[in-house]
Amino acid sequence: MGDHTNEVQLIANQGWDERILVCRNGRLVDTFIVATRRYVILVDTLINPQTAQMMLSFARAYLDECQLLVINSHADYDHAWGNQLFAGPAAAFPAPIIASRLCAEQFRLPEAEFYLKERQANEPDIFGLVSLTPPTLLFEERLIIDGGDLTLELFATPGHTPDHISIYIPEIRTLLAADGAELPFPFARMVDGLPLMRQSLARMAALNPAVALYCHAPVTIGPQLLLDNIAYFDKVEEHCRAALAGGAPAHPAESEDVIALVGLPFEEAVPQGGDWQAVPDFYRREGHAQQIRMMLEYLAGENA
Repeated sequence: MGDHTNEVQLIANQGWDERILVCRNGRLVDTFIVATRRYVILVDTLINPQTAQMMLSFARAYLDECQLLVINSHADYDHAWGNQLFAGPAAAFPAPIIASRLCAEQFRLPEAEFYLKERQANEPDIFGLVSLTPPTLLFEERLIIDGGDLTLELFATPGHTPDHISIYIPEIRTLLAADGAELPFPFARMVDGLPLMRQSLARMAALNPAVALYCHAPVTIGPQLLLDNIAYFDKVEEHCRAALAGGAPAHPAESEDVIALVGLPFEEAVPQGGDWQAVPDFYRREGHAQQIRMMLEYLAGENA
């Protein structure tokens, strides 16, 4: 039995614009519905067609006179494995699926099919019906959707993944950051993604949003999380630079405690005063250590 669920709940509005609905799939991920005058827009499709169907049920009240659009923030399974409900030969509710060109490419990688089969073998009740379905309307760096009353500005925010995008709605100064920012920090998976992710965080913070919603953070945390994420990576860089200057290796052995090596425990890396007890242990140890390892490697390459 895995940690996933086919249940999706609508989160009570806690101060954001009423045209934005927040949908929560268990403890895994939040996704969004934006109801504009012209379009009803699903931002991500969750983990399978069943959860995508539940998202759509929350949007039905707004669909009478509006066209349905779908956006994939990126190709990760918890954001785009419900796509088959909207595209492909068996689509029950055909609609354009908008994403970056790189997002579509992620679906076609051999490892994507391997990962799906692995999930299906382990959790057939959750993933058994999933068919990988890439987005259908692609863009490069920026795309604007004019909804009549609200404008959705889609823009590339790579780093967490190369295909990642975020959305800014200027009329209500609202940012949908997806996985571009997270609690306690967004997760870079590759060394090359680390500087890109920090640039993306800076770009989102420069928008100075009044409201910011994330896929992996409390709905009440607000734009401050962007600054907290920036501060986290600044502190990791500071300690890694000092460690390298003191002779620390750029590629520590797997057995090396890199947190001790650079002298930066998780509790000192994150902003003071936060309730960090609720953060999963993965982030406190393995996740934090992985970001340190990548920072050491990146800074060593930069210096070289």
